[in-house]
Amino acid sequence: MSEVELRVDSLDLEGRGIARLDGKVVFVPGALPGERIRAEIVCRKAKFDRARLLAVLDESPLRARPRCPHFGLHAGACGGCSMQHVDARAQVAIKQRALEDALWHLARLKPRRVLRPVEGPSWGYRHRARLAVRYVAKKGGVLVGFHERASSYVADMRECHVLPAAVSRLLLPLRELIGALSLRERLPQVEVAVGTGDRVVLVLRVLQPPTAADRERLEAFAAANGVAIWLQPGGPNSAAPMSAAHAVELSLPLPEFGLALPFAPTDFTQVNHRINEVLVRVAVRLLDPQPQERVVDFFCGLGNFTLALSRRAATVVGIEGNAELLARAQAAAHQHGLGDRVRFEARNLFEWTAADWDGLRHQLGAVDRVLIDPPREGALAVAQALAATSAPPRRVVYVSCNPATLARDCAVLAHEGCWTLQAAGAINMFPHTSHVEAIAMLQPPERAAA
Repeated sequence: MSEVELRVDSLDLEGRGIARLDGKVVFVPGALPGERIRAEIVCRKAKFDRARLLAVLDESPLRARPRCPHFGLHAGACGGCSMQHVDARAQVAIKQRALEDALWHLARLKPRRVLRPVEGPSWGYRHRARLAVRYVAKKGGVLVGFHERASSYVADMRECHVLPAAVSRLLLPLRELIGALSLRERLPQVEVAVGTGDRVVLVLRVLQPPTAADRERLEAFAAANGVAIWLQPGGPNSAAPMSAAHAVELSLPLPEFGLALPFAPTDFTQVNHRINEVLVRVAVRLLDPQPQERVVDFFCGLGNFTLALSRRAATVVGIEGNAELLARAQAAAHQHGLGDRVRFEARNLFEWTAADWDGLRHQLGAVDRVLIDPPREGALAVAQALAATSAPPRRVVYVSCNPATLARDCAVLAHEGCWTLQAAGAINMFPHTSHVEAIAMLQPPERAAA
């Protein structure tokens, strides 16, 4: 392939530099806006090329020295982070720009107000992680860590600065432990979950039962490192404590609302607890529920927003497709004395209709405000129902982990329902990665004009 000299214009949603060669877009991982670089074209497509960064000829002031020794753009580098070469403050600005670009280019929308990005600690923030495990005889044993960049291989990690220090310190001992187990070649992953007080649970995915000797080694490891160990022989719901001593309860703290939400190690929870605290505060402030109002929380999960909203509103209904998460959310509501203000329903929100919305509205008497926090697939059916209804809520706050589906759903509300995108901003939930989360606030026509 040929070597070329390029001037980088911008970054895409994956954190790759975007340059142009004879009018054709070239994606260059590791290159930053404003830099003059030398690169090698490694893949040619009809509409774009991909290139490998060879040298930075004119360096951007945004460039930073990566903190982690395993970070890099070369083969074998850890793929857990993609932006450690970018200054931490610049990362936030880049994500804000990526959100605005997605809203404009995909939805032809500009928010009336750009919110200040939600940000927090850049290191040691990752309270949830799925670490791959692989026994590699030629490398001397077991590897435990994230996958290599653009590869199914496991990176040779000895430390990780986005994991809490207590978890990072376990990487090498875990390699030694798993290497000594009889099922070392039948243990493909370790899921890490950290709760309040930095209590650590390790969930081992085991494809065969551990022997008595294996259990002794696991118990000794847990005692020596102050962790709990769960075993997962099947799907996520099969995970269980290895023994009664490991049956610890993890919780997600929301101190501003006087809440601590219990969760199981394999439940979906926000990865970054500090950012989650700020995010819930911002979402509640934007939604602004009044004491006499009724609120619906779509895709409510464990009740992360539901219970916080119930501290401000008269009634909150949480709707979610996962019955087990709803049961945990209901238990948390009763535990915090909120059982009379909150209720939950199990529904498939990907098949939600305008008739479902009307039925819910008539059941409650009215729905004043709505919060939406969907998975990456977005909330298209919910957006379509809200755009079509003649009785919309006063306000919607949409929390998103995918700017593309956020833009799509906001476009439905704006262009089909004449809603107004009042505000939007980025959430830096995953520092040093290209992952962009966002929050948006929309209002229906009569409210937007008021």
